[in-house]
Amino acid sequence: MKNAKPISDGMIASFRESYHRDEAAGVYSAALSRTEFDKVTFDPSAAAAQQNHFTIDLHTSAVTNQKKSGRCWLFASMNLFREKVAEKCGMERAELSGSYLAFWDKFEKVNFFLEGAIDTADLKPGDRTLEWLLHGVADGGQWDMMTSIVKKYGVVPIEVMPDNAQSTNTRSHWALINSKLRKDMVELRRLTAESGEDVARARKEEMLGTYFRALCILYGEPPAKFDFIYEDKDKKYHIDRGITPLEFFDKYVGLDLSDYVSVINSPTADKPFDRSYTVKYLGNTVEQGVRYLNLPMSKLEMIVVEQLRAGEPVWFGSDCHKYGNGGTGIWDPDSYTAEKMLGMDTTMPKEDRLDFCDSKMNHAMVITGVNLDENGRPDRWKIQNSWGEDSGLKGYFIGSEKWFREFVYQIVINKKFLTEEQIAAYESDPIVLEPWDPMGALAL
Repeated sequence: MKNAKPISDGMIASFRESYHRDEAAGVYSAALSRTEFDKVTFDPSAAAAQQNHFTIDLHTSAVTNQKKSGRCWLFASMNLFREKVAEKCGMERAELSGSYLAFWDKFEKVNFFLEGAIDTADLKPGDRTLEWLLHGVADGGQWDMMTSIVKKYGVVPIEVMPDNAQSTNTRSHWALINSKLRKDMVELRRLTAESGEDVARARKEEMLGTYFRALCILYGEPPAKFDFIYEDKDKKYHIDRGITPLEFFDKYVGLDLSDYVSVINSPTADKPFDRSYTVKYLGNTVEQGVRYLNLPMSKLEMIVVEQLRAGEPVWFGSDCHKYGNGGTGIWDPDSYTAEKMLGMDTTMPKEDRLDFCDSKMNHAMVITGVNLDENGRPDRWKIQNSWGEDSGLKGYFIGSEKWFREFVYQIVINKKFLTEEQIAAYESDPIVLEPWDPMGALAL
């Protein structure tokens, strides 16, 4: 760094003097020395404005728990599906298997990675795209990635393939599997260069058997058929014998997933509104990628309200690390005083936070309610999470309007709530974003 200026003794002396003159700094330091940061900086008087009452409040089941896994996007999806199952079967509550969807998601991601190794065989080590691919396979995903799995493999009740110690705590075994993937990438790149893609793909198919075996050991073997057994609210016994996972989804969930589209709010200069986008090398099945429609936040919010008003919850992606924690159950910039306490103003326009890596999608949940002010505008949102009932308000959270505008990036909406122009924009040829674009971050 040419002409860089180092820290001097004079600077430090000046800073010390300024700190000693600041009486509040000493009080803050004493408070923080014995209490967790989030507890000291929480402002209950500001949080009191986020009351747990809503103009629209949809009835939903008790929350689920993804535990130590990154399956939030799958849990948010299953939280939508299970309500349909319970309704159709007259059950108090239904639960679907996260292990089943995670198995097929991971197996498809392995194939996606190995195909990427063949597709990028000409890229040299150090290339940014190759470096991105070498992150390997992760737990995360997008709505479109969920639909690609469900359309291909269906879903099953949790009793048919329960969670286990590996599906709920994934970090250690995926570090090992990603090391194996990188080793196989080296071999596939060499085969592609020396013998061509056909030879490399024949070898890839052999490799897939190793991963299938490993996944069966870790998560259990996914059923090809099963008996669906349940009791309804009247304690009446039911059994549907020999049903496949695809038949189960069609019969007991019954949603046409092609009716739903992903809408994002990314006000960055590279993403004009009312256009469709996709992300290169983002997906699980090679048959289907991801696609978004970018809309201004004002339009996105009104679409969410319309779908809630029609009685249908909304899947969404956000930055859950900003202005909230699991203990309070509130996401709200005004309810946390950390910036004032430390004298650090972190206010940035949404586009700058995205462009300069200060915020990105890292969690998917379900919007189940909204409160509307006297002008019919939303001022807080009810959110169903997947962190268990010990977090938030028995597992539910409240997002203030200020937090929602700044840190919600994606919703999934039924096409019937979009205009013809918006549908046409979504269905147009998408602009291809780079693999590391923040709109794909939820999959990492």
